[in-house]
Amino acid sequence: MTAILGIDVAKKKFDVALLRNGKYKSKSFENKHSGFESLIDWLNQHEIVTLHACVEATGAYGDALARLLFELGHVVSVVNPARIKAFGETELLRTKNDKMDAKLIARFCETMKPVQWQPDPPEVEHLRMLGRRRDALVSMRTQEVNRLEVVDSAVNASIQKVVAFLDVEIEQISKLIREHINSHPDLQKKRDLLKTIPGVGDVTIEAILSEINAFEGFETIEKVVAYMGLSPKEKTSGSSVKGKSTLCKIGSARLRKILYMPSLTAIQYNPLIRALYNRLKAKSKNGMIIVCACMKKLVHIIYGVIKNGKPFNPAYNMKTA
Repeated sequence: MTAILGIDVAKKKFDVALLRNGKYKSKSFENKHSGFESLIDWLNQHEIVTLHACVEATGAYGDALARLLFELGHVVSVVNPARIKAFGETELLRTKNDKMDAKLIARFCETMKPVQWQPDPPEVEHLRMLGRRRDALVSMRTQEVNRLEVVDSAVNASIQKVVAFLDVEIEQISKLIREHINSHPDLQKKRDLLKTIPGVGDVTIEAILSEINAFEGFETIEKVVAYMGLSPKEKTSGSSVKGKSTLCKIGSARLRKILYMPSLTAIQYNPLIRALYNRLKAKSKNGMIIVCACMKKLVHIIYGVIKNGKPFNPAYNMKTA
């Protein structure tokens, strides 16, 4: 019988719950290489041969551990935290700590049997790390620029020095991203295809190639839209509850954030997006609803270009667009 391993990951440590024959074994490890080795030794002590490990998708904290378990031949599932939270709510849990969370993840894995995770190729993972680092630097720069309203000239001078330094770092990371893409023919080919879409620039291209691996593993555009959190969330019940539809936002926040500005640009320069914008504007739709619809349309176009392997052509009636 395959054992279940629920893993609750934090920055400095991770808690595991080994579920086998209805009984738990719990332990905590440091979230670094020595901790991974200790986990493997612990599993060997319990004579674990086959294992289905389940970990929440929590950014970069659990990536290395998930890849290690995958490379050791175990089945690994990386699950949206919202699914596990919803599963926990069905159990009416009242206690929350790392040990209990690991047990919850193990029960979720045993009951729901989530799909097996496949790690991205190393070149995609490296590109993702570069892109996220650039995001962090841009965020730091924005924070510093927002402080320039301070009256004190000495403080402003210090801020300007930091901004200048960050500008250099951002350009350096951007250069590394370009060089990395150019050094991998498949990434370069997809980059060149995406560049033909009006409104899609370098930052958006990097995110599509790295965060979602250019749609590898996504059979339909509907699954892509759901993954990005661009699906509509309806609020109606009977005749009394008729709330406004909103985005579900259960998905990649980075992709949604990065797609926002390109969608605004596409409204001006991409004929397909502009036509959609004009139709919705004529119906007096809310401004944010229109932008969200344009974001979704842009994703359809990007998906169609990648899957068809053809440059963007507004005259071509793409089935996925």
